[in-house]
Amino acid sequence: MHAPVLMPTTVIGSGAWGTALAIAMARNGHEVWLWGRDHDQLCQMAAERINRSYLPDAVLPATLKVETDMQKALSQCRHVLIAVPSAAFSETLTTIKPLLKADMPISWATKGLIPQTGQFLHDAASEILGAQHPLAVVSGPSFAAEVAAGLPTALTVASRDTAFATVLANVLHGSALRAYTTADVLGVQIGGTVKNVLAIAAGICDGLGYGANARAALLTRGMAEIMRLANALGAQAETMFGLSGMGDLILTCTDNQSRNRQLGLAIGAGLSVDLAVKQVGKTVEGMHAAREVLLRAQQAGVEMPIVEQVCKILFEEYDPRKSVQALLCREQKAESPLSDIRDTN
Repeated sequence: MHAPVLMPTTVIGSGAWGTALAIAMARNGHEVWLWGRDHDQLCQMAAERINRSYLPDAVLPATLKVETDMQKALSQCRHVLIAVPSAAFSETLTTIKPLLKADMPISWATKGLIPQTGQFLHDAASEILGAQHPLAVVSGPSFAAEVAAGLPTALTVASRDTAFATVLANVLHGSALRAYTTADVLGVQIGGTVKNVLAIAAGICDGLGYGANARAALLTRGMAEIMRLANALGAQAETMFGLSGMGDLILTCTDNQSRNRQLGLAIGAGLSVDLAVKQVGKTVEGMHAAREVLLRAQQAGVEMPIVEQVCKILFEEYDPRKSVQALLCREQKAESPLSDIRDTN
């Protein structure tokens, strides 16, 4: 059996997800540097060897170095993994671009779209960095705390550069973490983005006390919305039924570790959107993505009624109960058009 190829990596973003992925790679024997924008937090992490703000129960491995100097962190690695909120994605790439070595591969675990434009992150990365850097997306059904704790997890690495996808999957792959590869970069990003919006809807539904039947219906029809958007934009259907599609949807919509679901639960329980955001206390990607997802759907001529109602609740002060009623009162129709049924005899 061949020894794994070691890839010294710098992770940009010292929140829960960035720290968890840094821990996972360091456990696999890779040298890892972790940088974040909060200097005091980094100093505390370096001294205590834990991320007290986000992952207080996970000890940082010896091969994980917390670095307060971005230039120093980037000068020592062979690969950069970005794990910042989507609102900071473009700015982060612009900042690190002059510090990158030629041809250095870049990956990201960020989920969402570029604010105001609805641009996918791979398009933004290509525009900012150019064609010389191999690019990849890390996604899939995973909570940071469980990855950091070494609990069984599966991820997807998406890249149009198959060699880089394979290497990065091997870097992440460990005794409790299994990494799969795909070339469907667009599909992985659609799944990872839209599921956050739908998780807010699922939280609202449960916060209102509507029960398991309603949740199951919402997830199923939410999956139909993801499929319609993916088909219109040219993503692969198989991806939507995989880890970064259905897998991530199930995870984020049904477990209270999800910040998106937490936000929905608080709104469904009667809190205003502002108070619900304050209660969650951390970045809720679905809230940032909702308007951009609806924008992309409208541009593609795709109906996404659940996403539309989430936007009305978040940004137009709609009553959640009235939004649910609006969904129930939509025109009755077949689940699948009769023209799609094929004779299999």
